[in-house]
Amino acid sequence: MSARITDLPRLLGASPLKPVWLIAGAEHLLVMEAADRLRARARELGFAEREIHDVDHRFDWNELAMSGAAMSLFSTLRLIELRMPTGKPGKEGSAAISAWCADPPPDTLLLITAQEWSKAHEGAWYSAVERLGVAMPVWPLKREEMPAWISARMQSRGLRATADAIELLAERIEGNLLAAAQEIDKLALLVGDSLLDIDLLERSVADDARFDAFRLTDAAIAGDAARALRMVEGLRAEGAEAIPLLGWLLNQLRVLYRLANAGGNLAQAFKTERIWDARQAAFKRALKAGDAAHWERCIIHLGRIDRIAKGRGSGDVWREIERLVTAIAMPRGGAGLLAAGS
Repeated sequence: MSARITDLPRLLGASPLKPVWLIAGAEHLLVMEAADRLRARARELGFAEREIHDVDHRFDWNELAMSGAAMSLFSTLRLIELRMPTGKPGKEGSAAISAWCADPPPDTLLLITAQEWSKAHEGAWYSAVERLGVAMPVWPLKREEMPAWISARMQSRGLRATADAIELLAERIEGNLLAAAQEIDKLALLVGDSLLDIDLLERSVADDARFDAFRLTDAAIAGDAARALRMVEGLRAEGAEAIPLLGWLLNQLRVLYRLANAGGNLAQAFKTERIWDARQAAFKRALKAGDAAHWERCIIHLGRIDRIAKGRGSGDVWREIERLVTAIAMPRGGAGLLAAGS
């Protein structure tokens, strides 16, 4: 059967469980937590043995068949996991999974997880899983779904929040569910029984390096070079680590590069990149000021900074970050700074 992640509580309530499960998608947190819930339910039902196979290009698919044919060492129910990051088993793997589904071993539960998924992944093996067990693609949350997800997760952690605070957190997180989950757990500890409003949220994340990175890149993309540079100086004075900041800068530069190559359908590109309404004006300004070649040069320069930060290059990390931030905020005037720092 084909199922959505919202069907999981109902499906886990069944006994016996379906013998084969596929949980796959790029929303790694949702995939991980869904798989954890399945494992926990399997343990409750007596699946005491667990065997894990990590699938890469060297994986021998005969191992799956041998696992199915092997007897349990302790005469217990077994959970066999097939971790297939790309979601593409290839011809041999497709045949192996299909053969398993055609004649599933008794007292055995097969869980297949993948970190990538699209309609193009579906094939004969997927259909075999769908017929015998549960095929559960996990799709990215849409912009309008994010506040409800945040609200539900806050409630599960005993955290109360205003709608404005939830919306602000959704904007700051930019669709990164793992970052959202980490932030909610931290806020639950900091806020306790208090009602989380916008002011309390801002105070709670004032010293959070991740939010500093958000604010800094927002200022640079919006063209506010002075504010962005003040934030760089503040981070440097506080002894902040450069590498986490570089990670978010790279993320946003790659988004700018893809948007610059999107052609005339910018609205669809914004939707694909999950650039929400509140940030689109800043991105449009940046795209008007700098072309794809500029954003590519910025990415190359960031690579140089990363090498310096990791001790594999010479130079002043923070001075180079200042040059990069200026080039992001002022593409026309800042291009020379990138050349100066090369």
